[in-house]
Order: sequence, then C-alpha cells, then structure tokens
Amino acid sequence: MKPPIILMGEVPLADRKALDARYRVLSAGTWPDPAAMTAEMAQAQVLAWRGHGRLDAAIMDLLPGLRLIANFGVGFDAIDIPAARARGIAVTNTPDVLSGEVADLTVGMMLALARDLTGGQDWLRSGRWASDGPYPLQRRMHGKRAGIVGLGRIGIAIARRLEAFDMPVSYWSRQAKPDQPWRHVGDLELLARESDYLVVALAGGPQTQGLVTRRVIEALGPEGTLVNISRGTTVDEGAMLDCLEDGRLGWAALDVFLNEPSIDKRFLALKNVHLQPHVASATVETRAAMADLWIANIAAHFDGRPLLTPV
Repeated sequence: MKPPIILMGEVPLADRKALDARYRVLSAGTWPDPAAMTAEMAQAQVLAWRGHGRLDAAIMDLLPGLRLIANFGVGFDAIDIPAARARGIAVTNTPDVLSGEVADLTVGMMLALARDLTGGQDWLRSGRWASDGPYPLQRRMHGKRAGIVGLGRIGIAIARRLEAFDMPVSYWSRQAKPDQPWRHVGDLELLARESDYLVVALAGGPQTQGLVTRRVIEALGPEGTLVNISRGTTVDEGAMLDCLEDGRLGWAALDVFLNEPSIDKRFLALKNVHLQPHVASATVETRAAMADLWIANIAAHFDGRPLLTPV
C-alpha cells in the first residue's frame, strides 16, 4: 500500500502525478481546516507544503504523526522551525536550484528600471516614436556601485552577475565572509550611503524584519535605487513609499511586497518603480528543478536515507 502524505497548497498537474505515482495523496487544500482533518491525515508522516500562510505549532499539533515538512521554496520563514524541532519534525527546502533564476531577474529588473525598457516599448507600440521622435534619455547601469544586503547563495549569484556590468560590489552581512572576494561593510547605513544600487537578498523571518529601515533608505538617497527580491518584510515599506513619493529615494525595483497579492495602491501611482508579481524563480525549468528536489526529499524520508536539503 502506498504511504499517505498530506498535500497543502496548489500543485501543477505534473507534480501531482509524480506524487500520486508513489504516495496516497491527502489534499488539505491551500490552508488547513481543522474540521477537515481526517484520522489518516493525523497519522501521515509527511506534509508536502506549498502554502504561503503560517505553519505554526497549532497546525503541527493537529498532525501528531508528522515527521517531515517538505517545503517547496528556499524561504521557510512561514514555518515555525523551533516548534517543528520540538516535535521531532524535520524540515526541508529547495535551495540552490533557484539561485541563478532569482539573480537573473534581479539584474533584469535593475536594467529595466535604469533604461526604462517597458516605457521604451510602450513608446514604440503606441506610435509615438514615429510621431514624437526618439525616446527620452535614460540612465546608465554599468559601472555603478552595488551594495548587497545578505550574501547567501542568492546574494553571491547576484554579485557575480553584477561584476559582469563592471559594478564594484560591496556587501553587508552579520559576519564577514573571507572566502568571498567582495568588500564587507558592517554598517548597513554606510553601505547604503556608498551604493548606487542597494540589493536586498536576505532570508525572511523575525531576525530580518524591517532591517532596511527609513534611515537606510534615506542614506541610499535621491540618486539611489533600492532592489528587493527577498521578502516584503525585510524593508520598511511605508518608509520606502514615503521616500519614493517625496524624492528622498530615487527609484525602486521590487519583486516582493507586504500583503501580497493585495499590494499597497501607492505603488501603482509611482513612475520611479519597476514592479514584478513575486516571480523571481518562476520559470518552467527552475520550478521543475524545485519540484524534483521537493519530491526527492520526501522519497529520502520514506527510504530511510539522509534528507537532501534539511533546514
């Protein structure tokens, strides 16, 4: 008999078929309803998690048989890790396979904002090139100074790409990383002051909440660009909007926000932003690789092998 697993969240058909081939999949929808929990779910060892809400101790207590939470994605800030460990529940994620994709989009957003690629295309499509002449001059990106906030796997991938644009790279992290070639700056405000582009590549969670403060944003200044591909929680969003509106911050390129997908409507009125709907890892190839690793961790659990990417 196939072992049961709980599936929580929306899953593409190909991934669902891969799970169905090996397991008896018990769907808990996009968010657990305690009234819908069955006795079989309560005894299941694995929760295949693709949710976006909070996976806390109360939900874990509904599933006393749980031994693994297999998280789809590199970020695991929605999961109460201490609560899982206290209950003997392992947690896995899907790192590495998406770092390049996120880094690609980061650079793409920076270039799209500096050169106003969307505005240029609209100018051409609307016929204004023929009627009004050349598109207004935009800003250079190559050679500008880049500061990266958080030099993990994704931050390193971004730094390597920015070097190809002849951009001097510095970074902030809680500890210097002597195995990396870029300059460590221990003061986040100083890094912002010395940067033309400040790229936020932090993990989410309480430790990084609001780390990019109003003071950091103001230090970046009216000629600076804030880029966030981490979590909406890492930046003081209200302060960022204030500074974008009154000119204390020049520009922003953002893939993440508070209250996704119902983002603050103030963003929509701004002309000095490039906005994406949290799609940094959203390519066919990368999502397939993430799914492969997600499913491989589940298989390792049932086979009694070490987990591939434990948190």
